[in-house]
Amino acid sequence: MDYTIALTGATGFIGSMVARQLVTAGFKIQALTRATSDRSRLSGISVHWVEGALEDVDSLRRLVNGVDAVVHCAGAVRGATRDHFKRIYVDGVARLVHAAAEQHPLPRFLFISSLAARQPDVSLYAASKRQAEAVIVENADGMPWVVLRPPAVYGPGEREMLPLIRWMARGIAFVFGSGNTRFSMLYVDDLVEAIRKWLLDENCPCRVFELHDGHPGGYSWKDVIDTVGRLNAKRVRCLHVPVSAVTGLAKLNLFAARMFRYEPMLTPYKIRELKHPDWVCDNTALTQATGWTPEVPLEEGLRRTLALS
Repeated sequence: MDYTIALTGATGFIGSMVARQLVTAGFKIQALTRATSDRSRLSGISVHWVEGALEDVDSLRRLVNGVDAVVHCAGAVRGATRDHFKRIYVDGVARLVHAAAEQHPLPRFLFISSLAARQPDVSLYAASKRQAEAVIVENADGMPWVVLRPPAVYGPGEREMLPLIRWMARGIAFVFGSGNTRFSMLYVDDLVEAIRKWLLDENCPCRVFELHDGHPGGYSWKDVIDTVGRLNAKRVRCLHVPVSAVTGLAKLNLFAARMFRYEPMLTPYKIRELKHPDWVCDNTALTQATGWTPEVPLEEGLRRTLALS
């Protein structure tokens, strides 16, 4: 297949799975990377590396030169300030879109956003994702584009949800507040397949799509806990963590992050995301546009994530 993709975030969890599976499917990948990045996730596959960064316009032009499509996966969920997330998402997306829009012929452009962008008021991360989406819409200049808003994406090697899932497998589940929040989930292979479907369908409309694993109404934490317990044939003990306690810890962590200059995961903004009652998706529009349907239900996805036979 003579189809070349410019990829950002290739050394991360989602980006590395995109690169590995698309190369296996016959696509050619040229990926943006910093000189200091750990490329071990992609050892053993053929990737053309372009050294640079989202702050470096020249490297972005080299990245997108002559490609058929751009898949933008790069990002960060950790951060303490509005400017931090703006630099990563809004400014980074703007430079990449402008570089791609300079190409002739125009490539297609796919941005991995987040379901959090549906509620931009809940956190700095959510607001920056929503602003980045707007940058694409306003600056595509005739370039075909699509935005995917996945919910919590999980799988082997994921670093945010995996610790919680492993604690459940050990028999202990930490439940935030009442645990009444409902949320969708998506196994990483299904996200990659949605990207592949879009790459092969040049008639897909320019729009924002939500996607999830197809389970109607999403999940509660009890659903996830019960599934892990069933897989391990082990009773899982639930420990309810008061919102007030976690909020206090988040405020201390934010103060320390600003003092010692590190990017925190647990912040008051993240607590607001966790408290939001509805992170449930709807696949209908994406399925109608591309024919994509998810194939990995929660139990099978958790089995693969925990490497259970």
